[in-house]
Amino acid sequence: MAGSSFGNIFKITSWGESHGKGIGVVVDGVPSGVDLSEQDIQPFLNRRKPGQSRFSTPRAEDDVVEILSGTFEGKTTGTPISLIVYNKTQRSSDYSEIASYYRPGHADYTFDMKYGFRDYRGGGRSSGRETIARVAAGAIAIKILESLGITVHAYTKSIGDVEINMNNFDSEEIFNNMLYMPDADAAKRAEKLIDDKRAQTDSVGGVVECVVSGMMPGVGEPVFEKLNANLAKAIVSIGAVKAFEIGDGTKVAKAFGSENNDAFRVDENGKIVKETNHSGGILGGISDGSDVLLRAYFKPTPSIYKSQNTVNKDMENIEINIKGRHDPIIVPRAVVVVESMAAITVLDMLLLSMTSNIEKIRKFFQR
Repeated sequence: MAGSSFGNIFKITSWGESHGKGIGVVVDGVPSGVDLSEQDIQPFLNRRKPGQSRFSTPRAEDDVVEILSGTFEGKTTGTPISLIVYNKTQRSSDYSEIASYYRPGHADYTFDMKYGFRDYRGGGRSSGRETIARVAAGAIAIKILESLGITVHAYTKSIGDVEINMNNFDSEEIFNNMLYMPDADAAKRAEKLIDDKRAQTDSVGGVVECVVSGMMPGVGEPVFEKLNANLAKAIVSIGAVKAFEIGDGTKVAKAFGSENNDAFRVDENGKIVKETNHSGGILGGISDGSDVLLRAYFKPTPSIYKSQNTVNKDMENIEINIKGRHDPIIVPRAVVVVESMAAITVLDMLLLSMTSNIEKIRKFFQR
């Protein structure tokens, strides 16, 4: 199976299935000497794990991570880091019924067409549980970036038609509600929307916004390895993401050049800065020193209890009611996944950029 690896220098390889023995990731390209233990990774996995609120699947998994390789006496060795989270409460019998038909909105049909076989137990490799690997690797990337003064923070911008008011933005509120929204009033209205839709046996989508602060200018490549292009690939590779934006996103199509351009000036410290950030911190595929601002648009959870039409493997039109344990909304648990994939991409591009200028190479190697 191709396509389970991401990155160039900081490279991750995800493995495992939703109802297999476990989910894991191999992380290569981590420099030696980084302080690293399971305690650095576990808090990120705790934000992603199921069963934390009425808005997530009741599947109760501890999602405890174990480092199998790549560290010695609490520090990275520079060799591949292998991480595993064991699955503990698989209930494959919940999915036995769907073996004979294709669920609307899922990858059942496309997997069958590609491989002539599919793991119907929770979706196999296409399950949202695969994101454990991304979050575990992302925790390492975030730790390295923070040592360089770069922070990555994501939050829920909207759920359904309920959007945060930026005038009410409170970063501390993000962890005070179940939806990771930085606006307490919007969170209450969004909770009601989800509860209403769940009562109607339906689900809801939403938007996750992510900000990378402390970025230095000059990270990214000008053609195929653009920072924004690789961020787009990283974020859209997350299951259920259907659209991606940088900066003003789709609004630029309705803007004029005089409105969309970010004016430069020299600040009081003699540093070149921008007066606005419509570009989202990236110009020509390269970071410009401003905050990198991106958004991921998530579709509603496809597994709903409402009756739906589909076909079975005998080519018969049938009506189904999906059973099992499912999230009424994907967005809250996906916030840390977006954060992780953004961090992985930024760190990889930063390492790639180290060789772009001979002076950087001389500075590193000359004694």
